Amino acid sequence: MKVKPRIARLAMLAVKLALVGGTLAAVSARAADKPILIGEISSYSALPVGTEAYRKGWQLAVEEINQGGGVLGRPLQVISRDDAGKPDVALAVANELVSRQGVDLLTGTILSNVGLAVADFANQKGVFFLATQPLTDALIWEHGNDTTFRLRPSTFTQAMILAEEAAKLPAKRWATVAPNYEFGQSAVANFKSELKRLRPDVVFVSAQWPPLGKIDAGILVQAVAASSPDAIFNATFGSDLVQFVREGDLRGLFRDRSVISIMTGEPEYLDPLKDETPKGWIVTGYPWDSIKTPEHARFLAAYQARYHDYPRIGSLMGYTNILVLAEAIKRAGSTDTGALVAAMKGLTLATPTGPVSFRAIDHQSTMGVYVGRLDVRDGHGVMVDWRYEDGAKHQPSDDFVRDKRREP
Repeated sequence: MKVKPRIARLAMLAVKLALVGGTLAAVSARAADKPILIGEISSYSALPVGTEAYRKGWQLAVEEINQGGGVLGRPLQVISRDDAGKPDVALAVANELVSRQGVDLLTGTILSNVGLAVADFANQKGVFFLATQPLTDALIWEHGNDTTFRLRPSTFTQAMILAEEAAKLPAKRWATVAPNYEFGQSAVANFKSELKRLRPDVVFVSAQWPPLGKIDAGILVQAVAASSPDAIFNATFGSDLVQFVREGDLRGLFRDRSVISIMTGEPEYLDPLKDETPKGWIVTGYPWDSIKTPEHARFLAAYQARYHDYPRIGSLMGYTNILVLAEAIKRAGSTDTGALVAAMKGLTLATPTGPVSFRAIDHQSTMGVYVGRLDVRDGHGVMVDWRYEDGAKHQPSDDFVRDKRREP
């Protein structure tokens, strides 16, 4: 008679355990279904031409990854915000993404001053931040921090590659034209330093610093011409570049002069120039239509099928950015900041441009650079005679980085 109550108690315990197990399973299932929240920030209203393509790039990558089952069994969800090209706005939206939206990490930005502001915020809050497109080297050196990494090839890398091209030219007298903010200043400083190292005989006879977005091309061209340079290094872009090219052509500034120009071969900057594209300029850029590697061909086909358009450099950066984040989360096994930082150091993955790694010492990617010359075909500017320079071959030494980051 005493067995029956014991059997009843055991039966009740089994029911309770089953209920608990079912609850835990349900909780586990809900956790697996919970999306990984990526807080993304960029200058959508301030730079619509470049950022529209960038958005399309990351959206395509998110769609592909989620169709493949997501990361760690969870879908990726991007919560995007516009920083209006202003650091104070970027800080406000970064705080909202972290505090109110509860994002797992931050990514994006395009302007250098905005990228620096978000990097500082992320470091203070202990949040992982993958800066996509800011070019300032201060982001990884003087103001580098533990939680910030950078995808795009640095100003240093691009300037080093272009200086090597400049050193091959017979030109001895050089003029420089660059926007008067951190990117332009850094581009000129790195270019001058490396060219002087390679060619001690060169001299720099003119330095023009137009304010970003407020160039007076007529006065600038006159000033450059007055210095009688053999060649010009240019770092203007966007509408400033268009005005500089048009006024320079009108006044014959580029006739019989070599021009080395950073980023000018990117579709975002060639599109507005159309048949005014200056032939023969040596540039860094993105010759999307003539890259024949299998990795890029797959990306190009997917992008054109999705958007019925060709990719810009922003498209490539946005797409690759999400690939990096997905691989880092997978390698870390979580979205914990410390785990992500550890996973990113030395992380290597396949991208449309080829293998890319992240240096542990300064958190810079080794993404390479396309360098070539400009030409006009069918009324549009294109890059010709180009080659891909592996970014890993154009990184500074560890001692150089330690000095810049003020590390022992």
